[in-house]
Amino acid sequence: MGRSGGLAITCVLLAGCEPVNPTVDQLGLVPDYVGVQTRLLDGDLVNFLVEARGALQPSDVARYAECAAAQYALIRGYGFARHVRTNVDEEGGLWRGDAVYTISPALPQGVRTIDAEVVVDRCRESGIPTV
Repeated sequence: MGRSGGLAITCVLLAGCEPVNPTVDQLGLVPDYVGVQTRLLDGDLVNFLVEARGALQPSDVARYAECAAAQYALIRGYGFARHVRTNVDEEGGLWRGDAVYTISPALPQGVRTIDAEVVVDRCRESGIPTV
């Protein structure tokens, strides 16, 4: 196979790596972020209920909940959060997210941790509101 043939195969392989379902950011769309409710469940365990219209997929709503969790951690004087779970549902164009995070002053154990300041900055850059 010649040099140009290898390049063509590489391009085809890379093209196949594109996401099947584009995210809101990739399309330049901005959902209507309806609101956030927070409920302290126990100590450092917090529930975030978020609603949005115009989301394309569950991950768009999950990001909204993550933004709320990050800002909430900062408001409480903590620098970190750890994702516990997120459930997303859509009905009649209204997307609802029900997420639970723990908040902490130090980096918690686990693989789904977030640095609150970094996430809040990223949310603001993406136009996603926080608490």
